[in-house]
Amino acid sequence: MSSLTKTEAAPATPVIGRDTLVWIGLIVAGIVSLLIAAAVGSVSISPAETFRVLTGGHALDPGSDFILREVRLPRIATAALVGAALGVAGLQMQTLFRNPLADPYVLGANSGASLGVALVALTGGTAGAATFAGGLAGWGRAGSVVAAALGAFVVLGIVLLFAFWVRNAVTLLLIGVMVGSVTGALVAVMIVYASPDSVQKFMIWGLGTFAATSWADLAIAGPVIAGGVLLSLLSIRALNALLLGEDYARSMGVDLRVTRTATLLSAALLTGVVTAYCGPVGFLGLVIPHLARGLFGTANHRVLIPGCVLVGALLAVWCGIVADLPGQDTSLPLNAVTALIGAPVVITVLLRGRGNGGAV
Repeated sequence: MSSLTKTEAAPATPVIGRDTLVWIGLIVAGIVSLLIAAAVGSVSISPAETFRVLTGGHALDPGSDFILREVRLPRIATAALVGAALGVAGLQMQTLFRNPLADPYVLGANSGASLGVALVALTGGTAGAATFAGGLAGWGRAGSVVAAALGAFVVLGIVLLFAFWVRNAVTLLLIGVMVGSVTGALVAVMIVYASPDSVQKFMIWGLGTFAATSWADLAIAGPVIAGGVLLSLLSIRALNALLLGEDYARSMGVDLRVTRTATLLSAALLTGVVTAYCGPVGFLGLVIPHLARGLFGTANHRVLIPGCVLVGALLAVWCGIVADLPGQDTSLPLNAVTALIGAPVVITVLLRGRGNGGAV
């Protein structure tokens, strides 16, 4: 018995799969990003102090403790929630419309929220303003949040009503674009007649920010975003079937009208709450699904939905870090940062589509 037979050979060392390595990498990157985002800024805080607060303790310096707990941690949590919400909503839109350039705002949530805020910011303080808009204007920032949420949900609600009658996803997409164009035109008209101060406030809101939310805001936004993500998980099977076309999905027993309505409702919840609290944050919902597909190498929504949550949170946190310009007293517009990151990805998608025969 000088040699071992094949059945007696030592068991092979298990190989860690690609997905597992990606998950581990994302989790590690998320922890590191959290530490960096909490430590850097206009006021630098030592890693030891940051770690002490993140683990439930208190910083030795009361000022640092306040900055971490009341400024940076809410901002980081907001960024993570926004990235997760827009990533999942973007994935749903791209699958539903079978268009890699669809994003959460393609159905008019952005323009609807802008119309709501414009009614408050541009006309709420004037004598001719509607009573409701004037009342919201007196609420300050809370009034803007309510107005943005109502505007986004009204526009998306109109699109949802059309979804009951329109069978073709491309037609529904075009209807959403047209509804968004109408609301955008109304905003442009109000800007012409508004005061310069009101226009300035409205334009600042349109730049997007992660820094305007408090823990009280997150107590509302967090559960709504979690509900939208959970709703998206219920449509995994239907979305996977839609990858091969509507005819195939029907043959698999998928009710397209129910699937379309549930998907749009989930995307409406996610997009509406983000726009209400943070403004129209651009490009993230378009870019995150593509990054998740590239990392995991799959189109399976069972992997991509949680993948978009992690990838979206990570990307948004880093956008917040760049926007805050560590060590400076000023900050960049958030949408400028997201555009600088998102535009190259969009160009890459277009070039890949051209290489595949020009179809996008």
